Amino acid sequence: MGTEVPVLSAAGVLSRMERLTAWPLPRRLFLVIGLGYLFTFYDIFDVNVSFVQTATAIIPGATPANASQYIGLPIFANLLGYVVGTLILSPLADRVGRRRMLMTTMFITGVGSLLTALAMKDWWFVLARGITGVGVAADLAVVNTYMSEVAPRRARARYTSGLFIFSGIGALVGIWLGLLLTTPSAPFPQGLPFALATPSFTWGWRLMYYIGAVLALIALLLRLELPESPRWLVAKGRIDEADAIVAEMEARVGASGPAGDISPLSSSPATEAPTPYGDLLRSPLYRKRVFLLFFVWLFSYVTVYGFSAGMTTLLVGAGYRPSEAGLIVAVGVVGMLIAGVVAYFAGESMERKVYLLVSAVLTILGGLVVGLAGHHLWISYFGAIVLFFGQNVWVPVFYAWTAENFPARARTSGFALVDGAGHIGAGVGLWAIAPYIPALGVTAGFVTMSGFLLVAAFIALGGISSRGKVLEEISP
Repeated sequence: MGTEVPVLSAAGVLSRMERLTAWPLPRRLFLVIGLGYLFTFYDIFDVNVSFVQTATAIIPGATPANASQYIGLPIFANLLGYVVGTLILSPLADRVGRRRMLMTTMFITGVGSLLTALAMKDWWFVLARGITGVGVAADLAVVNTYMSEVAPRRARARYTSGLFIFSGIGALVGIWLGLLLTTPSAPFPQGLPFALATPSFTWGWRLMYYIGAVLALIALLLRLELPESPRWLVAKGRIDEADAIVAEMEARVGASGPAGDISPLSSSPATEAPTPYGDLLRSPLYRKRVFLLFFVWLFSYVTVYGFSAGMTTLLVGAGYRPSEAGLIVAVGVVGMLIAGVVAYFAGESMERKVYLLVSAVLTILGGLVVGLAGHHLWISYFGAIVLFFGQNVWVPVFYAWTAENFPARARTSGFALVDGAGHIGAGVGLWAIAPYIPALGVTAGFVTMSGFLLVAAFIALGGISSRGKVLEEISP
């Protein structure tokens, strides 16, 4: 009899969460989580334009003309840190809690940004980028898990997409600050007339990373107010704590009535498994999901990182001037911000897995427009916006979908496993495929790079349908 009460109480707490139809935390906490997202994507994009100035400042023999040959190692270090952070740190959130790891990951990310700003040698810069990658990767996994667990059932993709709006802002700030602080002035559209880099102002790149460190500190302090995920507390058998948090949620959104109004969910506190990864891979159900999602993210990241980190280089290799190519990318990133807004309002309008197919088609169309436009820059800007919109509008929806595929006892670990290992595709895209794209020409090259997203879309169609369903029913 003593063991039945927690089980029934756990089911009751989760059932009460399913009655919540609005954002159950104070609205300022959504902004708190969003600020962290803004910083992580600021950090992902801030190296794109600024690296030329960085290389000439700390790498002997580097010049603006040859700086591109030095960017591979810091990007590799950042991706390696991403894989390490995702696979090693993220599972700790399934053991010690979402809230505690949200503090830890943002701290690591901020330290990495500060060390990058202080770099005096190329090896120092590479190491700092690796540390930053560790924090960024784990933070994204934990944030998306947390959001899926506290957002209302019928709005999980919507609120995850709402966070992605902040990521678009972060990317825009990182790209445009790089143009402002680290490139010389030039008449538009060959550059920015008000850019600040001069022979005497060569430390704008350091200022960018100092800004990143300050943003991380602010985000860390604000996150102290976040409550723990009730679903994680239930999975650990801490029913009383979960009940108290859910009661506050109910009071905030006006939910009332006994838990018995909803059929009890089949949920009981999980026993501690040796490793969350082992728990997933031993299960035929979750093992199948792991492999499907791994290949979805693997092929997707070939396209996403190929353009996000390498589009400027691809355009320069095809004959565009560096400042011209940089502006095409900078304007194109506006599409990423628009993607977050569209996904916020339309993210629940159809099944998650269909979004990737729509995205792949739009990405291919955007690449065609950029290629066919040639040096007609206004048409190129439009094509770049469509491309970045297409390759990003599926991402927040799939963040939600990926988290939905795994149970509370190993949700962060499952997300980390498929997303972290999937970043192998980023390396393949940047070092094995991207160098050959300019030889194909912009049109054929961009369509080829976009095609990997289409492959991922067809794989995703074999996945689960989860829109509007209870998390514990999707992933028991």
